[in-house]
Amino acid sequence: MKLSPSASSGPVVYGIPNCSTVKKARGWLEANGIVYTFHDYKKQGVPVAELQTMMAAQDWEPFLNRRGPTWRKLDAATQSSVTDAASALAVMQIYPSVIKRPLLIFNNRHWLGFSEDAYAAFFA
Repeated sequence: MKLSPSASSGPVVYGIPNCSTVKKARGWLEANGIVYTFHDYKKQGVPVAELQTMMAAQDWEPFLNRRGPTWRKLDAATQSSVTDAASALAVMQIYPSVIKRPLLIFNNRHWLGFSEDAYAAFFA
């Protein structure tokens, strides 16, 4: 795997290494010769400042993966406590697997999730 020397010089992919969608995204980047940095939520933590910035610029709900197994395993009180960006971020910090992934950041732009067409357009 190629890694960029610093996050500012290339794209950063945020996620969890065993996530199948993250694996597809990383494979696409590598197949297209795009040097990137991988940020593992579980080992390196949640990028709070980046998420706050993005959630302030758009709706916070797309960042929360309510369809995944981690969300479904949360107790009802925790799930119902998520009502805004601040409460969503608090839950994301405790349970990083509830963050939709991968999150790609490059040149002050971001993309959430993965599709080959979307990545091709993002890097065009």
